[in-house]
Amino acid sequence: MKKLCQQTYAKLSSHLNNQKGAQSLEWLGIAAVIIILLGLLSTALANNDETVEGIVDDILSQIGDMVGG
Repeated sequence: MKKLCQQTYAKLSSHLNNQKGAQSLEWLGIAAVIIILLGLLSTALANNDETVEGIVDDILSQIGDMVGG
């Protein structure tokens, strides 16, 4: 297990040490955030008879549930 952790650390640190790898990880993070936001938005908009205030409240409550609030 220790060897696997060391190999994984070596691979990740080599990607972080070169600029191209770090930039790729940043783009993956941005894409993940966008996908999460789109998922929350589509869930909130699934009920079309709500007002904008209700939609915003749904989004905020779902974000609160995700972060443990």
